[in-house]
Amino acid sequence: MSGPATGLQLALLSAALMGFRHGFDYDHIAAITDITSVQVSPKRAMRLGLLYALGHAATVAVLGSLVVFFRLSLPHGIDNIAERLVGITLVALGVYVLGSLFKGKEVPRSRAAIFINALRWFHWKVRGHWHPHLPKPESSTWNYDAKSVFGIGVIHGLGAETPSQLFIFFLAADLGGIGKGFLGLGMFLVGLLVMNTIMTASATGIFGFSAKAPKFQFAITAVTAVYSLVVGSIFLLGSSGLLPALG
Repeated sequence: MSGPATGLQLALLSAALMGFRHGFDYDHIAAITDITSVQVSPKRAMRLGLLYALGHAATVAVLGSLVVFFRLSLPHGIDNIAERLVGITLVALGVYVLGSLFKGKEVPRSRAAIFINALRWFHWKVRGHWHPHLPKPESSTWNYDAKSVFGIGVIHGLGAETPSQLFIFFLAADLGGIGKGFLGLGMFLVGLLVMNTIMTASATGIFGFSAKAPKFQFAITAVTAVYSLVVGSIFLLGSSGLLPALG
């Protein structure tokens, strides 16, 4: 009788480890560092970073439940579209941040604020051909709140192209019964939340320190920009599978 129990325990342990590894994917790194870098207090940074993780986990829970309960497959082709949209955004942000750094301008620390400002500037440039006296738009000071970070997590949870996320759906559906399937899915979510808690705490500490060291902050910003540019280009080409596994 120890055989089936041992097999189930190993499957549940595998599910937890896959969730832990999944929490260290490229989109999690970018989102959590962005969210935590613009907060005024470590407590707020931790709270919002964890809300992002909960949003992501909520989407995985819903998708996984559909697979376990109804044996449904995920829509084909959605991951390819999402991959290229993410790539466009990352490339645009990487170019903008690098350009701002080398021009000596103050760089907004929120990728969302950078993206909003870039859209406003582009819209102003286009309209400027017909309205030359149109005033230049003011920079956005938008910051994350609880609803926005949870929503970002929900959207990122749709990125089912991640091998670990796809595999947990198949594993949960084949554990032998709906109850065991949901147990496996739950273990995956526990691993995911544990990793994202560790990442949020680490990012909060790093950005809290960098605020007191301008040179270190400049270096982190430059590394983040290059990271966004390289990873964004790979996503834009639809070649995210070529990225090395993290964890």
